[in-house]
Amino acid sequence: MSFLRPGRIISFLVAAVVIAVLPFFVPAYVSFQLSYVAAYSIAILGLIILTGKNGQISLGHGAFLAVGGYTVAILAAKAGAPYWLAVIAAGAVSGLVGIGIGTVALRLEGVYLALATFALAVSVPSLLKRFRDVTGGSGGLVLSPIVPPASIDSEKFFYYVAWLIAGALIVVTAVLLEGRLGRALRAIRDNEVAAVSFGVNPYYYKTLAFAWSAAYAGISGGLIAIATAFVSPDVYGFALSITILIGAVLGGLETLWGAVAGGAVVEFLPLWAQKINAAAPSVVYGVALIAVMLAMPGGIAGTLIRLFRRRERPSESRIVGAATGVSLHSPGE
Repeated sequence: MSFLRPGRIISFLVAAVVIAVLPFFVPAYVSFQLSYVAAYSIAILGLIILTGKNGQISLGHGAFLAVGGYTVAILAAKAGAPYWLAVIAAGAVSGLVGIGIGTVALRLEGVYLALATFALAVSVPSLLKRFRDVTGGSGGLVLSPIVPPASIDSEKFFYYVAWLIAGALIVVTAVLLEGRLGRALRAIRDNEVAAVSFGVNPYYYKTLAFAWSAAYAGISGGLIAIATAFVSPDVYGFALSITILIGAVLGGLETLWGAVAGGAVVEFLPLWAQKINAAAPSVVYGVALIAVMLAMPGGIAGTLIRLFRRRERPSESRIVGAATGVSLHSPGE
């Protein structure tokens, strides 16, 4: 498995060490913001599976975050369930909703699929307002703050919980995408007709991709609900779906590291835009998005990985050339 190559293992371990020690070198509020990065990374990881690996476009992933957030809120605030169980339930319920949406999506492709998921994102906030007895209506639901062990403050505790979940899901996703499942998803993305001729069932794998992606979005929504201790229909508007999609594109849809980069974009780029121009943050935000897309068409993580590999290749070529006595460079280099 290529995921088990020494280079990938080392890079993951280095990232894990950096994440583990970072709260001791940054203020508490930055640690809390980085917790949101972890939560957003999980949702973007789902979009990488659905769009990057399977080629299905979704403009409605904010709806799955809403399902996850309200599942946690209802179970924790009204049923008294522990948060860890509520988050698992959030992923399961969102996954089941994803199966239903994926079944409908089988009949749609391209812009029609995008429009269908757009309708999902627009309708869910209005739907949540109608069932006041369950969802709290427009006022939403308030959750109790998370209670950490006595030896650690709440910001650091939630930080480690969020990143532990995000890291585990990244590893699981990487392993699964390296196997038959990942090959089937990519085959459907690249050429569905050819994939069918090789025995790949597009109906099964497309639905599975939607459910898998929706489950991750549900877990993300549950974590964000716990962090904010509040859920409201207005939080899950269409803008959230677009923001998650922008984070996935700018982070990089071809690499799982794009989920982390995209999570950082979603959390910090709006804050940075407000500091540059408080009067028109959306203008700064838009200009920044265009600049990144022009300079880094493969996304932030994809571009950085490509640059790193280019730096490795010349040294590898020199080693092989010294061992064999043959130059691996063209005469013009």
